Amino acid sequence: MSAIRSIAIHSTAACVIQRDNRFLLVEEAKGGPKTVFNQPAGHVEAGEGPMAAVLREVEEETAWRVTLTGYLGLYVFHAPGGQTFHSHGFLAEPASFLDTPLDADIVATHWLTLDEIRALNAENRLRSPLVLKRIEDAVSERCYPLNVIQE
Repeated sequence: MSAIRSIAIHSTAACVIQRDNRFLLVEEAKGGPKTVFNQPAGHVEAGEGPMAAVLREVEEETAWRVTLTGYLGLYVFHAPGGQTFHSHGFLAEPASFLDTPLDADIVATHWLTLDEIRALNAENRLRSPLVLKRIEDAVSERCYPLNVIQE
C-alpha cells in the first residue's frame, strides 16, 4: 500500500486594474537587494471567497476601491520550493481613491504602461511570471463573466 501524500494548495487572488492604457502595480520589499512589482494580490482568507479577497487586497495594498469587471481565470503556479498556488485573476476598473495607509511591505504604487512592465520583467523585477501573463491576458480581452464564480 502506498502512502498518500498531502499537499497544501495556496488560494490567492490578484487584480489587473487598468486606466488610460496603464496598469496599477504595487512595488514590494521582499527582503532581496531590489524591490519587486506585482498586481495587488494576496491569500484568500478563511470564510472569504476570491472576489471578496481581491477587493480587500486591492484596498489594503493600493488604497483604491475598484469595480470588478471580469474574471481572467484560474492560474496554477508551482513556486520554487514546491509550493503550489491557485491564483484567481480578476480585471477591474478604479472607482475611488481612499487615501488610506498601505500594507507595511508595500513601498509604493505605480501606474505603468505595458512596455514599462515588460522592461521590469526583463530585469527579473516582477514577483512572478503570472504578473505579465495576467496583464497580457487582459489586453487580449481573454476574460470571463464574473458569474462563473459562485461564492
